Amino acid sequence: MPSQHSQTWRASADADGLPHKDEVMSVRLPEHEVQSQHGAGLFGQPVRRGVLLGLGLLLVVATLAVYFPVNQYPFISLNDGEYVTHNVHITQLNWEMLQWSLTSYYAANWHPLTWLAHAVDVQLFSLNPGLHHDSNLLLHVMNTVLLFWILWRATASVGRSFMVAALFALHPMNVESVAWIAERKNLLSMFFLLLALGAYRWYASNPRLGRYLVVAALFALGLMSKPQVITLPFVLLLWDYWPLRRMFAGKDQSQASDAIIPAKSFSWLVLEKLPLLVFSAVSAFLTVAAQQAGGAMGGVQRSYSFAVRAENAIVAYTQYLGKAVWPTHLAFFYPHASRFRHVWLESLLLLAITVLTVASTNRRYLAVGWFWFLGTLVPMIGLLQVGGQAMADRYAYLPFVGLFIALCWGVADWVEQWRVSGILVAGASVAILLLLAFATHRQLNYWSSDVALWSHTVEVTKDNSGAENVLGEALQKEGRADDAMLHFRSAAAMDPLLPYPYYHIGVYEQQHGNPQGAIERFRKVIDLTQSDRGVLAVLRADTLVRMSNAYEAVGDEADAAKCLNLAAQERRKQQTFAASGSP
Repeated sequence: MPSQHSQTWRASADADGLPHKDEVMSVRLPEHEVQSQHGAGLFGQPVRRGVLLGLGLLLVVATLAVYFPVNQYPFISLNDGEYVTHNVHITQLNWEMLQWSLTSYYAANWHPLTWLAHAVDVQLFSLNPGLHHDSNLLLHVMNTVLLFWILWRATASVGRSFMVAALFALHPMNVESVAWIAERKNLLSMFFLLLALGAYRWYASNPRLGRYLVVAALFALGLMSKPQVITLPFVLLLWDYWPLRRMFAGKDQSQASDAIIPAKSFSWLVLEKLPLLVFSAVSAFLTVAAQQAGGAMGGVQRSYSFAVRAENAIVAYTQYLGKAVWPTHLAFFYPHASRFRHVWLESLLLLAITVLTVASTNRRYLAVGWFWFLGTLVPMIGLLQVGGQAMADRYAYLPFVGLFIALCWGVADWVEQWRVSGILVAGASVAILLLLAFATHRQLNYWSSDVALWSHTVEVTKDNSGAENVLGEALQKEGRADDAMLHFRSAAAMDPLLPYPYYHIGVYEQQHGNPQGAIERFRKVIDLTQSDRGVLAVLRADTLVRMSNAYEAVGDEADAAKCLNLAAQERRKQQTFAASGSP
């Protein structure tokens, strides 16, 4: 005999997971059950809250299990010192610190909420790196659970939402965001973006000013954590298209008085985002100003033409796609190329995918996922050069969510269309997640020390002079000067315009009784940094002091005194540069 639910629930789902116009639900489900719009929950029955809680707990346990070793890892040399261990501004949590965070362009960034988060950690944990890592991990866990909850609330599809969240939790591209303490900003901004996305559905179900202000406030908090979430207004437009279906809704849905999310015209939806776009514009202005004040715009040593940056952006998009599917050769720093081959092939690939997703109007999630990926990567894709990297794993933390949505919904619809065995699908899903968990655990091991991290980066990339140099510095700190010299010399050979290797080689020559060889290397450093506005003033000042000592060793008192005077000028330049780091 049919169950009460099978007699009263008469619905099947279209490709977007929404009921057809002739489908109705004639019974109210008990409070402890939630009916999936895909008509199946997990196994064809209404989904109990206990199942949802269980899946959420499974995500928490799996994420903690894979990332737990990070608790034993140290701070790393790059940025962790500037952000935490050597940042005197966050040693006290008081009004002065709050005022500084709101008015400073320290570290070429304006993200006051991130500074506040680091300050809280310093007050609670002092400089215990394991506990700072734990804070990052906690945020990643919360982001994972939030993503699952938001997708389920928006689509009512439990299985697909869980798989997206699981991919997000366990994908090795996200290791950099979690294991790097300085990337607290990435995790924190994502947290507020997800909260804003969840609040937006609440607002869309009953548009009121108070609810809109909650969305705007959460967006502002995200921008104050890291401006990568600057594209949220466009993400919300995608969310209007699917899964909320506020945009381009069918005639029946638009006129339905009992619609959960009332449809609006396209012009209304655009106008609705204008206040949020103002927030984005202000954040963009502050970000560019901070990057310029910190000397990060255009790269410290080398800038690239717009044509080269555009080509790199196209190549980077395809490389991100490749690493989403096959996450190997992940590196801490990917060097920027000056020339590219076969860019037209990558362009054709991106264009073909775009055309296919736009044409699949009966599967709206494809366009939403694809344009989420393309759009949220725009601020980090390198069209506006900040630093010398071609791409970065941390930049994929938000954009990959779009790819995961398109993939999981697309595969699920294909499985339903071809009636693939549920056991086979579940087995394949578990196998994929286990492989990702293994890859993430392996990638996490490289973060156990500076030497391990940069050795791996050198191993999996080519012509990476920056990585060679930093690896040499890490080996030097461990007292392995001779090993370090091999990497400094490799860095100098790869990139003759990079000043740091010459500095380290000069110091080595000076320490080993070769002052004339040291002077030659130090002159190279000064020549390469002549156009510096203050970013490299500390390097120049230290180089000039050491050059003065080398001149004294060879009996050249005049040049020794000249170098000391120039070093004093560099120190004043550095002080002026540091004082300019505020709005």
